[in-house]
Amino acid sequence: MECDEKLVRFRQAHLNPFNKQPGQGQHDQEAGDDLSCRDSLLGLSHGDPGFQCSERMMDLGLAEDHFSRPVGLFLASDIQQLRQAIEECKQVILELPEHSERQKDAVDPSEDEPNIRVLLEHRFYKEKSKSVKQTCDKCNAIIWGLIQTWYTCTGCYYRCHSKCLNLISKPCVRSKVSHQAEYELTICPETGLDSQDYRCAECRAPISLRGVPSEARQCDYTGLYYCGNCHWNDLAIIPARVIHNWDFEPRKVSRCSMRYLALMVSRPVLKLREINPLLFNYVEELVEIRKLRQDILLMKPYFITCKEAMEARLLLQLQDRQHFVENDEMYSLQDLVDIQTGRLSCSLTEIHTLFAKHIKLDCERCQAKGFVCELCKEGDVLFPFDSHTSVCTDCSAVFHRDCYYDNSTTCPRCVRLSLRKQSLFRGPSAEEQA
Repeated sequence: MECDEKLVRFRQAHLNPFNKQPGQGQHDQEAGDDLSCRDSLLGLSHGDPGFQCSERMMDLGLAEDHFSRPVGLFLASDIQQLRQAIEECKQVILELPEHSERQKDAVDPSEDEPNIRVLLEHRFYKEKSKSVKQTCDKCNAIIWGLIQTWYTCTGCYYRCHSKCLNLISKPCVRSKVSHQAEYELTICPETGLDSQDYRCAECRAPISLRGVPSEARQCDYTGLYYCGNCHWNDLAIIPARVIHNWDFEPRKVSRCSMRYLALMVSRPVLKLREINPLLFNYVEELVEIRKLRQDILLMKPYFITCKEAMEARLLLQLQDRQHFVENDEMYSLQDLVDIQTGRLSCSLTEIHTLFAKHIKLDCERCQAKGFVCELCKEGDVLFPFDSHTSVCTDCSAVFHRDCYYDNSTTCPRCVRLSLRKQSLFRGPSAEEQA
């Protein structure tokens, strides 16, 4: 044990032979004793070749520690020193007046930063969380909430240091979503690096495909190239690939495109019948969802005029997809994703069953608004959303499907309504003649 301690002192004093200090002769003598002690442990004598080789290397300075600590540099690598520093900090805090402002600032330093900053349509709020570790969207560095002030945009969730706020050059994506909510429907519309002057599409930093001075990364949504600070290889589903190819594989996109797609994912801006009407011929789930949506639109008038349905707030079952009770043509990207996974079909079938149960079984007022087939005058009460019925496009009368298509004459209700209108027009003229 004593020999090991002497060996450690020897290494600390003689690791760098060029580090000569005053009074080193005495240390050299002690080191000689340590060296002889070490040699006796290793079984080497002064005449052995191994000893002579080691001594020669020391003389030539080949054992110099090139990673030795420079003079005056403090490193908290020693656990004992680190614990001592922590205890000293605790002592300094405890010596301050209790519950004073100085003590609060020492424990939780508050920087003189405003709580709200508005910049390029971003509305930044100062974050108070100290424990969550985030990444700055501007400098791509870690945000240490315990010692750094950082902000988050409430519109696009852009996060950055307070020192990086004035360096932001891209407007808030929320403004684009509010004023021009539409997708790029061309699959990866690439134009080439030369059209960008070999610069990042967002920050204008020099980029190239060779990675010098910075690697060019392509965004699969916009087709543009970005630098590593503006493109983190985030993955997102591309709307154009979904609509044209029914392809839901995530692709690499830039940070700006990632935020835009995240804000647009629930917005019903896709009119599939106009963009790609053939998609309904190849995706059976789309046909099923379209039929369910058409039935829900036919149920909507029953709920609007039903007091019990309004009190039960049945239409709020679709509050997350409000466009389903407005039309049957518009879809959001999230709708298509849920159709592909099967979640939307299950949830919409349950809601359809709940609505039909209220109209046909639970509510007498809604039952009284049903129809009887005027062609065969047989069967149960019919409703326009039943699967075996057909609806007249002119008067909205409901018939059995077989009866309606087998009958070559016109709709009986349409004939009756037209005769009633004629009688109303003829009635006053006959009285005037009398």
